[in-house]
Amino acid sequence: MTASFSHKPEGYECPFCRVSGIDRPNQGTKQRDIIYQNEKVTAFIASKWWPNNKGHVLVVPNQHFENIFELPADYAVEIHRAAQLTAFAMKSTYGCDGISTRQHNEPAGNQDVWHYHLHVYPRYVNDQLYLTKGSQSDPDERSFYADKLRSWIKENI
Repeated sequence: MTASFSHKPEGYECPFCRVSGIDRPNQGTKQRDIIYQNEKVTAFIASKWWPNNKGHVLVVPNQHFENIFELPADYAVEIHRAAQLTAFAMKSTYGCDGISTRQHNEPAGNQDVWHYHLHVYPRYVNDQLYLTKGSQSDPDERSFYADKLRSWIKENI
């Protein structure tokens, strides 16, 4: 089963396909933002942050799949393994009260990046995640969070 229609605009350059490449000269994701990577997936600190949920992570397949309809099951398993590892690392290093995951598909599902990705958010009591809007984060601040998570993961896998 695969989706029969691509929603990405003509000339679309996938930002997540570039994550495993070299740093770009902008505020986007850098190599130092990566907290975990294996042959199928990469997990990294997101460049867009919500005010009360700093340091959230995106988990993406290393191969380009537009959405859940194209995602093979073996990649889905690895994505959720990485998300669970990230959740444990966040609970331990951020001291958050909980974890939320989010994933969007197709325009009506609020997808706006045409590469499958799973958000892993640290959650805090009354954080109002769904009532706030995200904004671009500072690359130096991202590396602070990435270092914490990467260190925890390295010690625990």
